[in-house]
Amino acid sequence: MNVDVVIAGCGPTGAMLAAELRLHGVRVLVVERRTEPSSMVRIVGLHMRSLELLAMRGLLDRIVPHGRRRPIGGLFAAIPAPAPEYPDSPYAFLLGIPQPVIERLLEERAVALGADVRHGRAVTGFEQDGEGVSVELDDGETVRAGFLIGCDGARSTVRKLLGVGFPGEPSRSETLMGEMRASMPLEEIAARVRDVREPRFWVRPFGEGVYSVVVPADGVSDRAEPPTIEDFRRRLHAVAGTDFGVYEPRWMSRFGDATRLAERYRAGRVLLAGDAAHIHPPIGGQGLNLGIQDAVNLGWKLAAQVSGWAPQPLLDTYESERRPVAADVLENTRAQAELLSPEPGPRAVRALVTELMAFDEVNRHLVEKITAIGVRYDLGEGPDLLGRRMPDIELTRGRLYDHLRRGRGLLLDRTGRLTTGPWSDRVDHLPDPGAHLAEPCVLLRPDGHIAWTGTAQPTLDTALSRWFGVNA
Repeated sequence: MNVDVVIAGCGPTGAMLAAELRLHGVRVLVVERRTEPSSMVRIVGLHMRSLELLAMRGLLDRIVPHGRRRPIGGLFAAIPAPAPEYPDSPYAFLLGIPQPVIERLLEERAVALGADVRHGRAVTGFEQDGEGVSVELDDGETVRAGFLIGCDGARSTVRKLLGVGFPGEPSRSETLMGEMRASMPLEEIAARVRDVREPRFWVRPFGEGVYSVVVPADGVSDRAEPPTIEDFRRRLHAVAGTDFGVYEPRWMSRFGDATRLAERYRAGRVLLAGDAAHIHPPIGGQGLNLGIQDAVNLGWKLAAQVSGWAPQPLLDTYESERRPVAADVLENTRAQAELLSPEPGPRAVRALVTELMAFDEVNRHLVEKITAIGVRYDLGEGPDLLGRRMPDIELTRGRLYDHLRRGRGLLLDRTGRLTTGPWSDRVDHLPDPGAHLAEPCVLLRPDGHIAWTGTAQPTLDTALSRWFGVNA
């Protein structure tokens, strides 16, 4: 069997990547070891940047009804803070959604676009050469592909077979996390929680009588087994003097603070994305979002490579752009983990950071770090907008993101004098004199980041060549 790309793993990263590739007609095979969806109905949070990317592809209207909106305040180390206002974004909220649901919706999207998804199959080996990769599956089949992408999680088989190092720190502390009901009245729960001076602890109402519960896992020694409701009751009583009458868990899990980053994201025709490339504590809920954002950054670049029009360095910009973002996430989760320590020093620093977050600029900076809307790729010298994401502004014809659904580049032109010329088969031209832009014209990459601003056709042509090929 011959395909263009084999993706190992059909979690959110793998499914999103498969859909992005199919937008460009790339032949994709996705193999997923699991035969059934996860039975753990864990609620994950989709942050602003991920919501924007899903909106760009026309997916958000289908996803939002399955989740619950929450304010974006208090994301950094669970320090209470108001949600900053973002009048230019209709996506200024956190969407809590069951992980199996978002995985199912993204996989359905990939299949609807034509991806071949096989469950109960896994990559067991591969050999690459100058023309492609021969991928061995656990049923004995060998698939010939142009590229292999490891989206197969923290224990990635692809990464291990590739021989890419995964340096970092092992877990030093572990925490229980889950959602469950509690028989204690809400007012009494709130009073008890206020008396506890343990940053890695909370019992927060989630709605409909369900609470989000977090408590240190000290003494729960068997890491090979999932935690039980009795583990939660015992640890809650040890920390808070009561178990709050918890019962009927929706899901329960245990996580550590291991932090690791792949030494590289690409070796020839094999690349890594999502948890296969980076792991960190779930503080701030950034992991799933980081993987989805990896997929959208990589998808159009890999499709360009497969299609034959990619400029020589384009695929390498996946690592040069996304690895620093992951490194920053690892750093901010390290900082948050310290702020959650019960030791006197970190508690003092947490008190100071809490004071600083009363300043809107500080609070906004940390929110934008967690939600990834503050990411600016290094695209070289230019105006401050260069490399930043473009908000979903109102246009004469609908909203901006409505025009990015095909995964193509977009020239938003207020002058009406510019042209995409020979790049028109991969970049759309949208004249709109009434668009509310800080610059007269902007060129957007398929991931919504600004690749050029100005009014001069020659400098636009240079940017089009850089990102969309010189042999158009």
